[in-house]
Amino acid sequence: MKIIIQIAIIFSICWVSQMIEALLPIAFPASVIAMVLLLLLLLSGVLRVDHIREKSDFLLSNMAFFFIPAGVSVINYFDVLASALLPLLVICVVSTVLTFAVTAYAVRLTRLLMDRRKA
Repeated sequence: MKIIIQIAIIFSICWVSQMIEALLPIAFPASVIAMVLLLLLLLSGVLRVDHIREKSDFLLSNMAFFFIPAGVSVINYFDVLASALLPLLVICVVSTVLTFAVTAYAVRLTRLLMDRRKA
């Protein structure tokens, strides 16, 4: 019964985020709205981590399974992607390098601030 309640909580948050997305005048992903709602519920104490721990652990451990439809879509539209292969590769390489660099500087800044706080 506990798993069913956890599934109901997660799907309720997803459903509410779908409704909010439909009401917004701009396009905004419902998944991002759902994550913000979940964060607000957890921070406000309305929802505790224990309320969704088992189901979220299950979803995280099986996350690779949820990427199968995206992989199939890439294969289905390979001809479209092949026509823009060079720009896509440049975008992937540049964004990966930028992500690594920003992450490295964020870690350095965090360590610097933590060391200052200790001293």
